[in-house]
Amino acid sequence: MLAYGCSADSTVEYCRLGESTALEWLRKFCSVIKALYGQWYLRSPNPADPYRLLHKANRRGFSGMLGSLDCMHWEWKNCPTTWACQFISVARSNNDINVLTCSLLFNDVVNEVSPHIQYVVNGNEYNLGYYLADGIYPRWATLVKAISQPDTKKKRLFAQKQEAYRKDVERAFGILQAQWAIVRGPARMWRKEQLHSIMMTCIILDNMIVEDEYEDLDA
Repeated sequence: MLAYGCSADSTVEYCRLGESTALEWLRKFCSVIKALYGQWYLRSPNPADPYRLLHKANRRGFSGMLGSLDCMHWEWKNCPTTWACQFISVARSNNDINVLTCSLLFNDVVNEVSPHIQYVVNGNEYNLGYYLADGIYPRWATLVKAISQPDTKKKRLFAQKQEAYRKDVERAFGILQAQWAIVRGPARMWRKEQLHSIMMTCIILDNMIVEDEYEDLDA
């Protein structure tokens, strides 16, 4: 069900499980994976992680860059009517900006807490890392947005490099959806906690695959 996105009743003959039993074990499996491995595979970056990320970013011309920022939307097919305006299933009110507001990623930045980073650009020294983002995000010091209408050769080169590097996060979402088809189609569970558990499980398992197969490769 996680890998192929199939419904619970389609597994009756193959697994010899009823629909309700298959759903129950899916929920149990996701909760156990999150409890056992979430502390490691969903952790915040440790002191060694920023230096590894900065090394890769510096090789591609972006000193001080910690990564790319983007969002992946998962439609909630069974979203209750009373919650319709709060979720993307109907009103799509959870756009990238609202997701950013709810995200824990920038809590430390808002509280002026960030990894100690030092780098020099055009002779100026900086000590705050940043993320690459597209045009929908606000103009924050921690976000470097693409230039929508570059009118000089220098701006066109920057826009080309910035957009090329931002493709990494979009490819990451594409690989996640390709590996775990359950998040590619509409979510059919009824509870928010179950949806969160399924998504976190897919991310954990995907991070396990990346760690096992691509740890020594330079991205």
